[in-house]
Amino acid sequence: MSLSGKVALVTGGAQGIGRAVVQSLLQSSAKVAIVDLNKTCGEECKTQLDAEFGEDNCIFIQCDITNGDALKDTFQKTVDQFGRLDVVINNAGINNEKDWEKTIQVNLTSVIKGTYLALEHMSKEYGKEGGTIINVSSMAAFLHSPHQPVYTATKHGVVGFTRAMADASIQGGYGVRINVLCPAFVNTPLLDSVQHEDNMGKFVKFKDDFKICMKKFGVLQPPLIAEGMMRLITDTSLNGVVMKITCSKGIHFHMYEPMSA
Repeated sequence: MSLSGKVALVTGGAQGIGRAVVQSLLQSSAKVAIVDLNKTCGEECKTQLDAEFGEDNCIFIQCDITNGDALKDTFQKTVDQFGRLDVVINNAGINNEKDWEKTIQVNLTSVIKGTYLALEHMSKEYGKEGGTIINVSSMAAFLHSPHQPVYTATKHGVVGFTRAMADASIQGGYGVRINVLCPAFVNTPLLDSVQHEDNMGKFVKFKDDFKICMKKFGVLQPPLIAEGMMRLITDTSLNGVVMKITCSKGIHFHMYEPMSA
């Protein structure tokens, strides 16, 4: 599938995985809305991308994705700017066991809201042309971390929600492919959060265990995650799949056993 003339919206798009994905989308001639809470980072990101790809190919929208009205406005601004919406990547995430309710709001509730808003702008049930949604989970959905129980729960939730919505899209004739991406440790600012009590609360005492796990499993670089993301976007045969990315196996898919009667 060619992305020329297509429009994408990426939450958490100014840094880490999101930034690498935005880069890949622009390289594929898509227009991109970069959505991020960090205004300084977002404006710097847009300036750099404008210099590389020319102006008018991307916009930056500052948004607290936990604010439902602000997120709705962000989707509308994207459509107002570029005239359509074809790809939505619900990528923004945090790691905060101390303020665990916020972790649920960002990592799960906002992914659900982002998916429903994406469908409003892309689903054939609303007279739109269809599109693609990718929700970012984590290998924590498969290898639970006793030091991150709420983070782990949210990432399990993203996988379950995405798979259910992918089936709903098929049965409802939405014309929207919905997939989920589960990377292992990635070299992003979020990875550093396990070092701080403000993020981890009582679990900060296990920060050395995290370092041991990172050494054991390795740390991925954002461009590889973007490569997997682009495959999910451009391969029109993929719907309801769970893509894993690890240092040992690279990009691969999780296979589920069919349920027997």
